[in-house]
Amino acid sequence: GGLRTTMSQKINPVENFVSGFEAIRATLAGNDLPWLDSLRRSGIGQFEDIGLPGPKVESWKYTRLRPLEDTTFRPVTLADREAYIDQVPSVLPSGLGCPRIVFVNGFMRSDLSCLDNLTEGVTVESLGAAVARDPEWVEAHLGRIGRLEGQPLVALNTAMMNSGVVVHVRRGVVVEQPIQMIFIAGLTEEPVACYPRNLIVMEEASQATLVKLHAGLGVSAYLANAVTEVDVGDAAILRHYRVQSENMQATHLGSLHVRIGRDATYDGFGLHIGGRLSRTEVFARLEGEGGHCALNGAYLMKGREHCDNTTVIEHTVPHTTCSEVFKGILDDESRGVFQGRIVVHKDAQGTDGHQLSNVLLLSDKAEMDAKPELEIYADDVKCSHGATTGQLDETALFYLRSRGIPEALARNLLIQSFVAGALDEIKCDAVREAMMSKVVHWLPAKCFLAEEWTEE
Repeated sequence: GGLRTTMSQKINPVENFVSGFEAIRATLAGNDLPWLDSLRRSGIGQFEDIGLPGPKVESWKYTRLRPLEDTTFRPVTLADREAYIDQVPSVLPSGLGCPRIVFVNGFMRSDLSCLDNLTEGVTVESLGAAVARDPEWVEAHLGRIGRLEGQPLVALNTAMMNSGVVVHVRRGVVVEQPIQMIFIAGLTEEPVACYPRNLIVMEEASQATLVKLHAGLGVSAYLANAVTEVDVGDAAILRHYRVQSENMQATHLGSLHVRIGRDATYDGFGLHIGGRLSRTEVFARLEGEGGHCALNGAYLMKGREHCDNTTVIEHTVPHTTCSEVFKGILDDESRGVFQGRIVVHKDAQGTDGHQLSNVLLLSDKAEMDAKPELEIYADDVKCSHGATTGQLDETALFYLRSRGIPEALARNLLIQSFVAGALDEIKCDAVREAMMSKVVHWLPAKCFLAEEWTEE
């Protein structure tokens, strides 16, 4: 065993990823397009220069990328696409018949997707298909909102991006049905890395609801390094709901880059219930008056899972609003990190921004680091933030038990109502109900679930 330890100490993740890039560069989508090849090369160059973010980087103080130090991830290959999927995991009940695009181990699977019933004026396709069909359009939009400078993980994704969804909703088109984007991983023999790059372009006055699921099946370790760029045009409304339920060996590093136009609304929600290590970064810029950004989320962690939500909302013009509500449940030895920054630029008078982070610790070994920040350079603004971390309310527990409710169920009811404080922000009923049922299934106790329990 001695040899093995010395070997494993020598993993140099940066060299690993760079040589992985050289090995697969010729097979990546659009490798014959000079602009895309040079974008990829600048990505790997930036990544090699900066390296992986470590504890010296202020915003990474609480999250260390240990899995990348102790595991070698190889890029996915076409053979990984063929994994057998018995049933496609989903957020919404299949009875709703919502359109869906499905990726397995980083490759689109048209046999599992169903996109034939899309509204006219909406395109949903894989990044590879979009690059092949309309390279000029992709060139005009890709990499315009998610910048690589100083963002090594975005840079790495830009070099390696091998999958992901392009959604284009044309001017004035209102898409009634939610569209699901499903990424399945964990079904490989050895640890692999996937690099989804999603591009969502909402033209003026368009509306849509997108539901994204990252689901880990099987038990193999893997890395998902995902980047999503979102452009919400003037007067457009995007409801963007995400569920991260990777498997217990997975590392999920995702970033979301959003530009919000005049009188436009970006309504975002993320539910995190998986992963050995997950970090989701959201960078949102309000660039038109009357714009609104909602970034809400909930995370439920157990075992030794680590979940980090880091957000930056920038108000660059007058009269824009934002609200953030995050609820966390930490059990066992899990760890949560919330860093929320609201920046109000010098001319952004009339900004109204609110942020709230509440966490329940179900175990005395769980740990939470919360760092809310307001940076205000304008004088006529309303901004507030609050962060609390505490235990379950014993008085409420005692009250429920005095009504004859068994303790395990009483705890679950309290946890459910706590998380509901964030889920209530979801505007789409079907999505909110589906998210709540995921929360209910996560709950710790082996006991009747709330809806099955009735007073005798």
